Amino acid sequence: MRLAVINIVALSRSLIGEHTPGISAFAECHGIQSHKPSFPALTTTAQSSILTGTPPENHGIVANGWYDRETAEPRFWKQSNHIVHGEKIWDTLRAKDPSFTCAKLFWWYNMYSTADFTITPRPLYPADGSKHFDIHTQPMSMREEIKSDLGPFPFRNFWGPASDIPSSEWIAASAKWVEEKHQPSLSLVYLPHLDYCLQKDGPDSPEIPTQLRAIDRVVSDLISFYEQKNIRVLLLSEYGITPVDTPVHINRLFRKKGWLSIKNELGRETLDCGGSKAFAIADHQIAHIYINDPSIKDEVRALLENTAGIEEIRPRNHHRSGDFIAIATQNSWFTYYFWENDMLAPDYARTIDIHRKPGYDPCELFIDPSIKFPKLKIASFLLRKKLRIRSLLDVIPMDATLVKGSHGRDNVPDSFQPVLIGTTESAGSSQEIHRIILDHFSDSGTPPGK
Repeated sequence: MRLAVINIVALSRSLIGEHTPGISAFAECHGIQSHKPSFPALTTTAQSSILTGTPPENHGIVANGWYDRETAEPRFWKQSNHIVHGEKIWDTLRAKDPSFTCAKLFWWYNMYSTADFTITPRPLYPADGSKHFDIHTQPMSMREEIKSDLGPFPFRNFWGPASDIPSSEWIAASAKWVEEKHQPSLSLVYLPHLDYCLQKDGPDSPEIPTQLRAIDRVVSDLISFYEQKNIRVLLLSEYGITPVDTPVHINRLFRKKGWLSIKNELGRETLDCGGSKAFAIADHQIAHIYINDPSIKDEVRALLENTAGIEEIRPRNHHRSGDFIAIATQNSWFTYYFWENDMLAPDYARTIDIHRKPGYDPCELFIDPSIKFPKLKIASFLLRKKLRIRSLLDVIPMDATLVKGSHGRDNVPDSFQPVLIGTTESAGSSQEIHRIILDHFSDSGTPPGK
């Protein structure tokens, strides 16, 4: 029997109930369990642990981004699968049966993997400085075929202030399309919808029931589609999202100590990581602390241990990680902010720019409430873009208190732990889900490629 693994990002027991009738019915019929999340409890780390069956100390995905000590640059949201060390689950299964095939749909690190069919978001960046939304596929010919049949991927709904259910709907449709065309042995499907609203509004928001019903419709339809084709379904999540109300600005603390190197670029400040004595690369509720001056290491740790909003300091766990890893308290999260005057903030701070920022920025989910006519501002930008006039879509706020939900901690209440639905096999961690997927093909009585 073939298998479809549907990753419902940020789903936890606290969200399953009257507003998720399809997911609830599937859980009642097939079993549900929670487990301690990966550390850190982040998208790329959790997915890499599931797909390799190893912890970050082995596969090397210590966060969604980290500081590259050789190039002296932060590197966030890179896409090459070569970054993930270790044997991937599709390679393991293909070694047992050469007819085995895998579709990896919007799970991260999708480019240049050895999976058979992949789709991932990938904008185009022409030399004129413009940006065009697109996808990358393997095989490459699939890119134009699927866009012709499904229409363009709704990139604006995948990340940014317009993030919404259409992106998950398109991904679910692409999963059906790949199944109809290629019948993969294993389908890995990523549905990100809840990640947006839960970070933006918080899990206790009155807006969440509507969003739960939306993703439940998508998931229920996909379950029905796969079951009609006699394909077993597993539902899982990578982490749950807890309410937060306190941003912690580590780099601003370091700046007050004189540890940051700040460069003035055309009247705006940028962070010179390579020249700094110590700095933080923030990612939700964890921050990697990199120290270039060993003489201040003890002082850095003491400062962190005495900073409100920081619960714990852990040691380095991989050569990519910081010298320390700071963990926020349950109601706190870390910003990347290093400027003290918003007028001097770098130009990218007010834009959606996931690659240049030295940290993750959930404020990219908002439009700055201080802008009186945001639609007019956006329309003006789009007109300039059409006329090939370069400009910034600088509508992102720098008020970190707007963010109401976060994740990254591994010590969270049971109700906010990630879930696995569709098996009675016990899974105490993301790594053990790897074993459960392997066991499915070993125990199903048919070769994995059938």
